Amino acid sequence: MRIRRVDAEERLTTAFPVAAYAFESSPPAADRLDRARRYAPYNEDSINLIAEVDGRTVAAVAGIPMRQNVRGVVHRMAGIASVSTDPLARRQGHARTLLTRLLGDMRDDGHVVSALYPFRPSFYERFGYAGMPRARRASFAPADLGRLPRDLPGEVEWGPVADRYDDFRDLTLRLLGERHGFAVFPERRGHVLRDLEPRWLVTARAGGEVVGALTYRIEGYGGELVGDDLLVTGPVGRMLLLRFLARHVDQVSLASVLVGADDVPELWVTDLAVRTEVDVSFPRRGAPMARVLSLEALAGVAAGPGRVAVEVVDDPFVAGRYVLDGHSGRLEVGRGDGPGPVATLTAAGLSGLVYGVLDPVEARLRGFGTVSDDAAAQLRLLFPRQIPYLFADF
Repeated sequence: MRIRRVDAEERLTTAFPVAAYAFESSPPAADRLDRARRYAPYNEDSINLIAEVDGRTVAAVAGIPMRQNVRGVVHRMAGIASVSTDPLARRQGHARTLLTRLLGDMRDDGHVVSALYPFRPSFYERFGYAGMPRARRASFAPADLGRLPRDLPGEVEWGPVADRYDDFRDLTLRLLGERHGFAVFPERRGHVLRDLEPRWLVTARAGGEVVGALTYRIEGYGGELVGDDLLVTGPVGRMLLLRFLARHVDQVSLASVLVGADDVPELWVTDLAVRTEVDVSFPRRGAPMARVLSLEALAGVAAGPGRVAVEVVDDPFVAGRYVLDGHSGRLEVGRGDGPGPVATLTAAGLSGLVYGVLDPVEARLRGFGTVSDDAAAQLRLLFPRQIPYLFADF
């Protein structure tokens, strides 16, 4: 087997057919390759690896250079996509080999963490990934928003997403710096929304800055207004956007938006009848996963006043002995042994603690390591529970 990197153009004739067979309806429509060509220029930043046997592509994987907020600090993140294998070459280790190579290359290039959407979480758990919550969809009738205050300190602007894309991008970059787990595409990849995805965009502005944004489409008269992520910096932005949705009371029967797992739509307004649900299924709609690629590079993220020695096992990237200390309010990472309790963790267990989705006792009970009660108490102080919101969907 030969592994090599291909550019966005060569990907169309090597990696793309394998990925399309794995993730799309097939045989493909006649214009499917033309559509892929339209998207190719937006993927020029991606790292595409293929595995070849006798000159034939048998597996492929793509890495998207992104950025993600991890406990208050923005780091370079490797977004993993299009992990696919030719049906005749499956279960021979090709995807595992490619993914390990790609993660190593991206870590060596400075990517500190990684995230993906899995076809099966147990497969990626063995690569050190821990589960993250999927965005929820909140659905409600616009008529139920009638109790919102009419006099709000701000205004909304509306039109095609292409007309106000810069406002949308600026807001996502602001949220990148503020919200744990939030991730954004590189500039060129982000332009797909502006250039190729038909969406309306409504933005909320208050105090001279954009405080909320929502992209959406409408499924016919009397149908549903289908919103994407309801992006807001606070309650003013949310209320301005909801007030805009209320104006569709005589046009659509239902409106829906995506929200983070820590949001509570039932409390947005009095008498709001809302259905909030998450759809997780396999292989099509897995909740995202993330992992740490370099623990030492995470020094400086927000941490609590704990101290513990950790041995990370069975991983090619973060295995080793560390001393973690958060008494300064920021994570300090040292190599070697230290005084105090000791925990043994897999990379998935470590990642779950860093991202705030696992309690140390859960890590022990789920087989992610050996954690004494004393070590669990210190890890709980170091990495308080915190709900991440990935946002970027790839």
